[in-house]
Amino acid sequence: MTTPNDAIAPHAAVQSDNQTVIAFGETLVDQFRDRNVLGGAPFNVACHLGALGAHPVLVTRAGKDALGDQLLQAMSERGLDLRGVQRDPSRPTGRVKVTETARGHAFDILSDQAYDHIHARPARMVGLSLHPQMVYFGTLSQRGDSRRALRELLDTVDACAFLDVNLRDPWVDADILRWSLQHARVAKLNEDELDRIGDLFALDGATPQARAAVLLSGFDLQRVVVTRGSAGAWTLDAAGRIESVDGMPLDQIVDTVGAGDGFSAVLMLGMLRGWSLADQLARADAFARALCGIRGAVPASQDFYRPFIRDWKIQTEVMRA
Repeated sequence: MTTPNDAIAPHAAVQSDNQTVIAFGETLVDQFRDRNVLGGAPFNVACHLGALGAHPVLVTRAGKDALGDQLLQAMSERGLDLRGVQRDPSRPTGRVKVTETARGHAFDILSDQAYDHIHARPARMVGLSLHPQMVYFGTLSQRGDSRRALRELLDTVDACAFLDVNLRDPWVDADILRWSLQHARVAKLNEDELDRIGDLFALDGATPQARAAVLLSGFDLQRVVVTRGSAGAWTLDAAGRIESVDGMPLDQIVDTVGAGDGFSAVLMLGMLRGWSLADQLARADAFARALCGIRGAVPASQDFYRPFIRDWKIQTEVMRA
């Protein structure tokens, strides 16, 4: 895999007129007690990036079933690029059974789903044809045959690899996580995941920032971004620079599912557009907070995005003036 981003400034890792992002991995249906919701982190990220003006391409695999048809219809309605979607004749579209508990949502992620078997050659061909600036990926979709497709895709493209750690038991594999960190330029995770990775890989450090510094150097990362829920977020880069955004209690929480995916999408958008680190964090945090006030991981209407598009455009114009 080529690593051209080593020499690129951390605050503008992939700034370019090309805003193509490949979102690799799982597409699935979150099955709540009273409803089914299309999801999966790559799907959610692609929806947000598309609505915010970037060019996301979802590389995934869905079953040749009703849920797979529903996925393609939803993508078409949102104007998303469909060329990376594969169909599996024998395995179902991914499903997750979601239970709401006093401590939040509990997830039962079913095994051997269509997204576990993304074929390598079509994934690689999509990468060759698109020349993406970024590739977004996580660890869940690497539990099966899709692992090979991701490896070949990353070997094919000259892009910034953005790892959204997103650990989900019982599908946590230290070897997969190690490989993912070794091949990422940017890693985004929450505080609990940072602690867990610290335990898995025996990272020294008395504070989260110290552990993140060891993670950066140990895996040759360009940047680590750590989210803290309602307490905000912070980032540490390879030069030792720290930027943070303070949080505040949320007035009303309707649904927290997918808030982290929204954070990742806006963070990547900021990298593509060359926003400052402070703006990347502040805007990603504000967007994730707003998502907590609606039902579902992806808004049903484009109206949700319009205030963000308007405000970010105004702020960018003022900054350049």
